[in-house]
Amino acid sequence: MSHQPLDIVAPFAGAKLALFLGDDLLVIQRDDRPDIPWPGHWDLPGGGREGEETPIACALRETREEVGLVIAPGDVSWSHSYQRPHGRVWFFVAHMSADLVHVVRFGDEGQCWRLMPPGDYCRHPLAVPHFAEQLARYLGLNDG
Repeated sequence: MSHQPLDIVAPFAGAKLALFLGDDLLVIQRDDRPDIPWPGHWDLPGGGREGEETPIACALRETREEVGLVIAPGDVSWSHSYQRPHGRVWFFVAHMSADLVHVVRFGDEGQCWRLMPPGDYCRHPLAVPHFAEQLARYLGLNDG
């Protein structure tokens, strides 16, 4: 598994955070609108880059906006970047206490949030496929 620097400022399209609260993964069900990618699918906190922010700053800002959790850069334990058609995407992982579930405050994007066992997410028919693939990479569930 790779672990890459967190202060990269090279061009990238966006960043996601696989956020574990205890043993489970925090997931967000995307809005079910035809004008967005992967409508109705289970997503991870994160999104597109704003301004000149770094990948880690992007992922942590989006996490704060989407679920109200403030995660410190030092809490991120793994990172990997990969190419998508719209540009480079960063994938981060953080493991936090299950007690943070009581602090989650759902934002205004998506239908709902929930906790899901990470293996279930990787196999879920409505998981965003490239995020499930990156999570499986982190978990060692595939050769990627």
